[in-house]
Amino acid sequence: MISEKLTNKYQDLFDIDANLNRLVKKIELLNYINPLNIESEKKQFYTSKFNYEPNFHYPKLKFNGYKLHRLFFSQRLERIEDEDIRNLYEDIIYEYSGLIECIETINQGRKFYYNSLKSFGTPTEKSLDNAKFILRFDDGDFDQDMLPLYNAQDAKAYFEDFSKRYDFDYNIKFSTNISAAAMVQNHARTLVLRKNHKYSRNQLQVLANHEIGVHLVTTFNAANQPLHIFSNGFPNNVETQEGLAVYSEYMSGCLTLSRLKELSYRVIAVDSLIKGYTFSDTFDLLYSQYKLDRDKAFAITLRVHRGGGFTKDHLYLSGLKKVYKYAQKGKDLNPLLTGKVSLEYIKTIDKLQNLGLANVSKYYTDSYRNDANVNKNLDFILKSLK
Repeated sequence: MISEKLTNKYQDLFDIDANLNRLVKKIELLNYINPLNIESEKKQFYTSKFNYEPNFHYPKLKFNGYKLHRLFFSQRLERIEDEDIRNLYEDIIYEYSGLIECIETINQGRKFYYNSLKSFGTPTEKSLDNAKFILRFDDGDFDQDMLPLYNAQDAKAYFEDFSKRYDFDYNIKFSTNISAAAMVQNHARTLVLRKNHKYSRNQLQVLANHEIGVHLVTTFNAANQPLHIFSNGFPNNVETQEGLAVYSEYMSGCLTLSRLKELSYRVIAVDSLIKGYTFSDTFDLLYSQYKLDRDKAFAITLRVHRGGGFTKDHLYLSGLKKVYKYAQKGKDLNPLLTGKVSLEYIKTIDKLQNLGLANVSKYYTDSYRNDANVNKNLDFILKSLK
């Protein structure tokens, strides 16, 4: 809890933070970006022998974008005396404004794509080189438990058992309208599982360490913070948070070459957007040239083309590289688990903690502490990334 003295001293900061919290609740991008008719369009795409351009439908907007923009930019940030904290809040407002533009233009073709570029960027040449480097390795060199044996109810039971190591309460629900096998809804504190998905043993381990061990850990650490920005997200937090999550897979010993290749194919697929590829073009690239099976090729293509061109997926691999190199230097991962934060703001997080405006992480990702990784091949690959 924050003392009354500290609250009074930083009253303007807490007021602005509370204002932003009320506004940002309406703009969780993942609530809008997942199509409502994935299965029917997938069936039609397969029936057409991969020549049909899917026509996806999306949830309706529940806010007025213009009014939200105006309210975000009406905040009196000059009242925040500390320059570093003021700069953080300026960056955050621009970040949230960009997300509004993304949501407003979902399913508006290249318009959405350009807004996605502003918020999430696109792969650099180094990222593309890293992806192609990973794809050169032979899967046969790695042990993998990849048979799809478990349904969504089995997965629910597995995750509930896994969660006993953390003493936080969250909901698990099923959906047919998500493109991933599982995802966390931050504000709802809910783990959503794809109802019709079959999970391998390895994928259950991957998702548990990724979604629960990082995404839910940072959700509940953020809830323990006096400032709401830890819950709502720092600028560029996606790259850091996904990097932490995949690093958790690595440290728990369940990261496989197959999984690394999946992240690499996402980079390749995102890069295809900038070349103007259609949905069927990107699918053909993955299915015909890279020889992915059709369901995997469809899933990656869907993730990247949803909304009109969603570039977020290239950040998983670059985030892993950055978090891996950060951890290899012996730096403390605790500040990165304090909420939905990003590597670029480590010094500001330290300052907030020193001022009593932020807490250390209540929960800590257990795979980081246990370090069950023994795969020398993966060590070699991660150390070699540019």
